[in-house]
Amino acid sequence: MWKLLCAGICAAAMLVTPASAPAESYPERPITLIVPLAPGGSTDVIARILAKGLQTSLGRPVAVENITGAGGSLGIGRLTRAPPDGYTIGIGHWGTNVANGAIYSLQYDVARDVEPVALIATQPLLIVAKKSVPADDLKGLIDWLKANADHVSEGNSGNGTPTHVAGLLFQRAIGASLQMVPYRSAGQSMQALIAGDIDVLLDTPAVSMPYVRSGAIKAYAVTAENRLAIAPKIPTTDEAGLPGFHFSFWHALFAPRGTPMEIVGKLNAATVEALADPAVRFRFIALGLEIFPRERQTPGALGALVKADAEKWWPIIKESGIRAE
Repeated sequence: MWKLLCAGICAAAMLVTPASAPAESYPERPITLIVPLAPGGSTDVIARILAKGLQTSLGRPVAVENITGAGGSLGIGRLTRAPPDGYTIGIGHWGTNVANGAIYSLQYDVARDVEPVALIATQPLLIVAKKSVPADDLKGLIDWLKANADHVSEGNSGNGTPTHVAGLLFQRAIGASLQMVPYRSAGQSMQALIAGDIDVLLDTPAVSMPYVRSGAIKAYAVTAENRLAIAPKIPTTDEAGLPGFHFSFWHALFAPRGTPMEIVGKLNAATVEALADPAVRFRFIALGLEIFPRERQTPGALGALVKADAEKWWPIIKESGIRAE
């Protein structure tokens, strides 16, 4: 009887140990952080700052890999196909993990095929224009856009991206239909604005502010209820003459579906630790980002936000006729 009991205990241990050991010893090797957008944009910058923080917290190298195309859907698709072992994770945002579900015909489900890890930060957009635009304020810009709508162009960083959706909503809000010019990245659309190839653009403070400060482009308003700490002289849309036009979008960390909850928990704890680091916080704030409060940096809060945003935004996106081209 004693031999049979021991044999049973040993067999049970053999069944339990292989499944639990990887989570207990994680991480044992370098981690890849997929960025579904091109280098130079705000998502890439946020990812590289966060990667250094995660590397310190987890004690393993965290390598950033940019996989671009189709508004970020190629990169997120790659994440959904990765082994659910915690060694491939991905950064996403409102566009890649909510809006794309209403715009693209995807081979994955934006909500069900990833595991939420942690909310990182949120950011508004700046309404900016090429420096030769004659308007001095937002009301003047709107008047100029409406008067010249037949030959004015607005750029964005790709179909389905936040700058695309916000740009179309901006046109609807001002009552003007402008030519939309998509680019492959935020960096490319900004360079087009600087060169005068396009006239107006809604882009993140992280991308826009260096060129606003240098005088290469003009900034008219921030699409938020409050002014940016890094640019207190730029008025909000409420103050500048477009009341109620607010648009901000979040960034977050995800893992492939089926990643053990113990590993998700370790990744979440490492993200929370990184976001509490004064050096990381300083760099994010300098980019115009607002870090989510600690109580919202949870997998549950991220999952709930994705669900709520899909319910809110999918009908708006479909009604607006935004689709992949």
